[in-house]
Amino acid sequence: MSLISAATLRTRRGRVIYVTVLALTTVVFLLVFFFPLYWMITGAVKHPAELARPTPTFVPESFHPESYVDAWSKLRLARYFLNTVLYAAGGWLLQIVLDVAVAYALSRLRPVLGWLVLGLMLASLMLPTAALLVPAYLTVSDVPIFDVNLLNTPWALWLPGVANAFNIYVLKRFFDQIPGDLIDAASIDGAGRLRTLRSVVLPLSRPVLAVVSIFAIIAIWKDFLWPLLVLQEPEAQTLSVALSRLSLTSQVALNELMAGLVIASLPMVVVFLIFQRSILSGLSVGALKG
Repeated sequence: MSLISAATLRTRRGRVIYVTVLALTTVVFLLVFFFPLYWMITGAVKHPAELARPTPTFVPESFHPESYVDAWSKLRLARYFLNTVLYAAGGWLLQIVLDVAVAYALSRLRPVLGWLVLGLMLASLMLPTAALLVPAYLTVSDVPIFDVNLLNTPWALWLPGVANAFNIYVLKRFFDQIPGDLIDAASIDGAGRLRTLRSVVLPLSRPVLAVVSIFAIIAIWKDFLWPLLVLQEPEAQTLSVALSRLSLTSQVALNELMAGLVIASLPMVVVFLIFQRSILSGLSVGALKG
């Protein structure tokens, strides 16, 4: 059912209104989403004096592409880039292993009070992220029972990221749609629970695993507030935190800082452009045709 009926679209006035509204909406969305990116990219090639003017220039008056090379070397972006890649890769691996295990257990093993566990996990999605910062920080600074301080270590990012109720719910919904006949056939052939998961469930779950993987990597890469709290040593910081810290110093040129922001944003832009279909399919994941 469309907001505009087919009969209205067949009239000249209806088509004009439809095209006009669609064009205006598209232009507004382009300005909102792409103008900051354009401003960041063009700002990186401007001279610092041009950036400091009270009246902005939308087209660079001078072109300084060397600011990208200067930002990479002077700001030591290679170090922070590798840190971010390490955190994203490790967080992705832990989320895939543990979230798949939890979702599979809730979907197929049906533990006692599994419905309560799932309900509590979904209830955690209703809490604002800011409300969880203090208890999460206290937990990683002094892990209960083990008395271990995880600050300034990758585990401070990895462990809280594993507890991702949304990914677990998406995986469980997909596992629920896998025909039970396939699981029963694997059991009859002598496959255990782990063998069934590895040989039957996971091969069928490649689409949802791709979606969860993309969500996990993007979430870690773009996160700022949590790494800012738990990664206080400069050598352990991510790109976003390091650039924020460097922006407070007067020794960094503004165009070099802009170039650093472009470098930090580029990988996720590429990931979105390549995997946009997989990301959008996450909205309808869980349907399986048998």
